Amino acid sequence: MNTMKPTLLILAAGVGSRYGGLKQVDGMGPGGEAILEYSVYDAISAGFGKVVFVIRKEIEAEFRERVGKRIENQIHTEYAFQEFDTALDWLATKPHREKPWGTGHAILSARALLTEPFATINADDFYGEKAFRTLSEFLSGDCSASQYGMVAYQLSNTLSENGSVSRGVCSVDEQGFLTDVVERTKIERLHNGIYFTDETGSQTLLADNTPVSMNLWGVHHSALDEFESQFREFVQRNTDKPRAEFYIPTVINNLLEAGKIRLKVMHSDSQWYGVTYPEDKETVQKALAAMNYPKGLWK
Repeated sequence: MNTMKPTLLILAAGVGSRYGGLKQVDGMGPGGEAILEYSVYDAISAGFGKVVFVIRKEIEAEFRERVGKRIENQIHTEYAFQEFDTALDWLATKPHREKPWGTGHAILSARALLTEPFATINADDFYGEKAFRTLSEFLSGDCSASQYGMVAYQLSNTLSENGSVSRGVCSVDEQGFLTDVVERTKIERLHNGIYFTDETGSQTLLADNTPVSMNLWGVHHSALDEFESQFREFVQRNTDKPRAEFYIPTVINNLLEAGKIRLKVMHSDSQWYGVTYPEDKETVQKALAAMNYPKGLWK
């Protein structure tokens, strides 16, 4: 059993190119709360002891002012910074970049602050209280250096009406453990089902109940050495690719293939909400207003 309370790591350094503007802190709740505030609220209820935000230095002042100062009064809060050169001290010449290095790099950006088992989430995704409770129990109990976890969602509960989405499509064995997760970037509901489109333009049908990753991972802190070594290899292979991204599922898949870990898949039947496109905002606002949260989360 882990006696320390788990940490919630919130990935909030993204640029939000399709959304336009700083969607991490955009007001969605009846009292102007950002989606990530609901995640923190649910995580506190579920027994998490600390929250770490991964942000960019350029948004720190606005982030702290709009959401940080409210959350800092509720739970121990830390900040880590993901920049193009973060965790690249070992490299004499830094590669040219056009976008951040990705979610795996975001975890590495917070390395010094992750001293207990932790959950990762996207800042702009709404997961629901049940998912945090499930993951908190796992992190406080079954999580170890050789066993990680994730909460998967049904694909049909994670789509946007306003365009295609990217999802980690999961394969799970009969014992409930992950065998692999593949990032699919153009998933949308068409007239006769849900399809993803690959680079060649060919379309593949996906079942409505396909389990997908929404970046809700439960990770043992000993994984940070693996993230470090795999990131170094990734950078060396991709120095000439300014848009290449180092994703969490890449690290997970490599660990699974090497037989170093197994990963327990827990399922949520909840409806996911998020803002990939500006038009998604109204849907999320209506959904949050109808939920059983206090009006004005922190009052």
